[in-house]
Amino acid sequence: MTRAAGARLEIHGDRLTLEDIERVAGEDAPDLVLSDGARRGVAAAREVVDAAVREGRVVYGLTTGFGALAEVVIPPARIEELQENLIRSHAAGVGEPLPEAEVRAIMLLRANVLALGHSGVRVEVVERLLAMLNRRVHPVIPSRGSVGASGDLAPLSHIALVLMGEGEAIVDGERRPGGAALRAAGLEPLRLQAKEGLALNNGTQAMTGIGALALRAAERAVETAEVAGAMSLEALRGTPDAFDEAIQRARPQPGQAESAARLRSLLRESEIRESHRNDDPRVQDAYSLRCMPQVHGAARQAFGYIRQVLEVEANSATDNPLIFPETGRIISGGNFHGQPVAQVLDLLAMACADLASISERRLARLVDPALSGLPAFLTSDPGTNSGFMMAQIVAASLVTELKLKAAPASIDSIPTDANKEDHVSMGMTSAVKARDAVRLLETVLALELMAAAQGLEFLKPLRPARGVAEAVRLVRARVAPLGRDRVMTGDIAALETLVRQGDLARLWEEG
Repeated sequence: MTRAAGARLEIHGDRLTLEDIERVAGEDAPDLVLSDGARRGVAAAREVVDAAVREGRVVYGLTTGFGALAEVVIPPARIEELQENLIRSHAAGVGEPLPEAEVRAIMLLRANVLALGHSGVRVEVVERLLAMLNRRVHPVIPSRGSVGASGDLAPLSHIALVLMGEGEAIVDGERRPGGAALRAAGLEPLRLQAKEGLALNNGTQAMTGIGALALRAAERAVETAEVAGAMSLEALRGTPDAFDEAIQRARPQPGQAESAARLRSLLRESEIRESHRNDDPRVQDAYSLRCMPQVHGAARQAFGYIRQVLEVEANSATDNPLIFPETGRIISGGNFHGQPVAQVLDLLAMACADLASISERRLARLVDPALSGLPAFLTSDPGTNSGFMMAQIVAASLVTELKLKAAPASIDSIPTDANKEDHVSMGMTSAVKARDAVRLLETVLALELMAAAQGLEFLKPLRPARGVAEAVRLVRARVAPLGRDRVMTGDIAALETLVRQGDLARLWEEG
């Protein structure tokens, strides 16, 4: 993505990265501008649409109804009414509204797709979407109601509805009618012309936007899982021998090798390890410790594949029909179908469930004196104090919920639209599940971090490995050691924030 002056991001249609999406979704977003090349491409595609309307050609979505009503030809005088009614009728989402960051990601992706020049909208439609982002006008998008083909019709229609001056939007922290929200930001509603309603609500941008942000969080989470695992290994006086490079070369899975390298880095220069190197009767550690490279590495590889799919999708034309200005053709197809995205977002939830499962097993070992050699439930006064008993119980609860989130939505299909749309992806369901799975994983990791840091308290004055010591410093800046029992909810929330911010993930870069 082309940048100028550090706070400006040009939209070309084919160059967005997941990092760009996350940046635009945040508070410190760059100003968005449409590139000159994209502007020319959008205008060229619009000329093809205008010519088709002038010539009276029968073209799906331009001069016909939609879906099962595609055989109904619409007279020229009613084309604008057709497009606006499409948006009104399809803005039927239900459920709690999507958070601001996800709304921004979806809007950015929709503008980027239109900028490719295959959708046939006017340049001002793309620029108005970018202006709404720049002025932080955020449509209220209900989170449920999309089956993921023809794309995310309901969520995207709620964006287009505000573009028309209808629906609702948040501006300056206040929920207002769409027209009032636009005017408060110095913008005016647009009247949609031929093809524009269909171009605005056909596509996979809702599932892709939510998925992109969830993946970025998951990428930080797997790095944090390495840190939490290294802390637990030290607290449990485990051995890093299983992370030896020779073992990884014998099974050269790239994710496994990367996880093992990270663990070796975090576990360097450990007094704890040296204290038991020669007198520990254990030959090898439990799987939750010994197999961290294999389990964490599998998630790394899954995330790499998911990233590949999402980055392609973010820069793809996914509405219908598509306009090809170089030949003047208007072709109906199925690029709106969300199956590629739905499948990988189901995989994302599965990988998060597995990372949380192995994290909870490490936590369970920490609180069990028969397995840890540490005081029961990590309290120096067990009985009167319950210590970290509930931390493991909460983690167990979350892991069970994660297993339910990992059940795939993309293998389900309920035919819709009088069987015209007889196979759908359920991709929006996959996206929301994946986002929720990442959040649950973050909480489980927060619980492990808290318990592992407590376990290390009992090994003082021995110093842990250099990377582990830095991780403990970050944890202790937010959560004090547990002496007597206290309410842990605030401690857990503080460490959830630490996990989400990525400070622990960045230990890899710094170490």
